[in-house]
Amino acid sequence: MWRSVLDGRRLTFHLAGINNQNFIMRDEETGSWWQQMTGMAIQGPLAGRALERVFHDELTFRTWRRERPGGRVLRPGTDSAWVEFSEDWERETAQYPVRVRRKLDSLLPPRTVIVGVEVDGVRKAYPLSAVERQSPLHDRFAGGTIVLVLDADGRSLRGFRAELDGQGVELFRQPVADSLRLVDVGTASQWDFTGTAVAGPLAGRQLTPILVHKDYWFNWKTYYPETLLYALGSR
Repeated sequence: MWRSVLDGRRLTFHLAGINNQNFIMRDEETGSWWQQMTGMAIQGPLAGRALERVFHDELTFRTWRRERPGGRVLRPGTDSAWVEFSEDWERETAQYPVRVRRKLDSLLPPRTVIVGVEVDGVRKAYPLSAVERQSPLHDRFAGGTIVLVLDADGRSLRGFRAELDGQGVELFRQPVADSLRLVDVGTASQWDFTGTAVAGPLAGRQLTPILVHKDYWFNWKTYYPETLLYALGSR
């Protein structure tokens, strides 16, 4: 997700094509072409410029509505052709071969769904299957500790810096019917899916969120070839 304003000028984007199986957007104002994955202009008067990333979460509507009961919703179109096209898009797309200019990486199957994270300029990919199995998944890299967490629905995903006041915060899942409750090892404080301590000595404290990007491994690796990869089963 990117801000559509650059140097105080609002740009209007449309789908222009596909590059390495990733969208290319064209802005009406200058005719520049932009890569969806990186937010970089790759052709035209603005070539080399970058859009500003917008922090976002990937949540189910149920989780989002629970946290933002008064929030506004962009209602999708009701065009029957679009609904029919998008209904089973993920499953059908997974059957197509992957063809990109860069040699495919053999560490994971190309269409393995990963969770990509960037912290202090260091990028790392986590197979979604590892997050599903280990949530909350803690990992140390880029000089700090992060934690990836799935909500009780098993689909909503968030990441946080697992640190407070320079000290690591280790969380584990506490079984609660139909909701997520995390408890930290050090103080037994209870935390919710927003990264907020809701009970215990740390009540009111907030973990710093980090942006997570769910994607296919081949796409992440194509545009971020220097990425690290989380070893399955590691801790």
